[in-house]
Amino acid sequence: MKLLFLACLSPQTGNHTTAERIRSYIESAGHTCELRDAAEFQSPAEVANLVSQNPPFEAALAIHLFKAARLLLDIQVPFGVVFGGTDINEDVKVKQKRVVMEQVLLKARFAVAFTDKLKEDAEMSLLSQGSKIYVQPQGIQTYVTDNFSWTEFLRSSGVSTEHADELRVFLLVCGLRRVKDPLYLVKVFSEWHCENPLNVLIIIGPKIDPVFTVELEAVVQRTAGVFLAQERSQQELHAAMKRCFAMVNSSISEGMSAAILEAMDLGVPVLARDIPGNSAVVQHEFTGLLYSSPKEFVHQARRLLSDDELRERVVHNGKLYVEEHHSLKQERETYQRLVDILH
Repeated sequence: MKLLFLACLSPQTGNHTTAERIRSYIESAGHTCELRDAAEFQSPAEVANLVSQNPPFEAALAIHLFKAARLLLDIQVPFGVVFGGTDINEDVKVKQKRVVMEQVLLKARFAVAFTDKLKEDAEMSLLSQGSKIYVQPQGIQTYVTDNFSWTEFLRSSGVSTEHADELRVFLLVCGLRRVKDPLYLVKVFSEWHCENPLNVLIIIGPKIDPVFTVELEAVVQRTAGVFLAQERSQQELHAAMKRCFAMVNSSISEGMSAAILEAMDLGVPVLARDIPGNSAVVQHEFTGLLYSSPKEFVHQARRLLSDDELRERVVHNGKLYVEEHHSLKQERETYQRLVDILH
């Protein structure tokens, strides 16, 4: 079967990584899967023309009901969809977008949610199509390159390497856009850094929103203890995560943060903002630590610094959680089975 797969393919983003992984599952089952960036297309009519070319596509798949799947509304072949997170957490609040997403869900053969909570929210927010929504957590696999210098990484990020081995680096991994809210902790972290200069925050991720990136760069430039690193390959990012003291998430909303799960898999403690997408995978004081304000973030970070038993517990349980619930084998079998529904 020849299948068209639409997703938002900004480099080094979770969406891109997820899409590539699902594409590999589809192709390993013997299908042809053409992955295309949703940003290439201006309208559903353009995608309909592409699908009907010779030889025609026989089915389609899309990640994110509004940004990508709305482009499938004019095609005459069956399709499935995968919720992205911001579609259910944010886009449903806009009536025009919600109407479009309801049309997508009605027409889709199946939909995939990363968590039970995301499925529940979709059923409540959109026309109830619960019977066609499947829950499949993201599969996680980490890759750490041997060709990585922690000292060079710190230096290139603007961090003094004079006491490199003593630094407690908190790594905030996210695409640079407002929904990820990397500015949320900047002020309070800088105050904490001034108390103890060994505590530093490094923000790293692709520049998704150019306007916001300029704003973030300006704030970081004038803020002590907070640094902005150039995005790296996934292998280099995983190597940096493995060397940091803790991985930080400050998002306003998440579907399922691959960075959180990758940190758990790498044996790195996670400090995550207490939002539904995060609390679905981070159990407070068991697989990680949750915080609901900048002040509480510092409180939880201090606990992580002073309580070795707590740190060891969340690291151990986090790694076990990923091994048990985010299996690549299970994810592959689910998508291969769902694609068969499109025949």
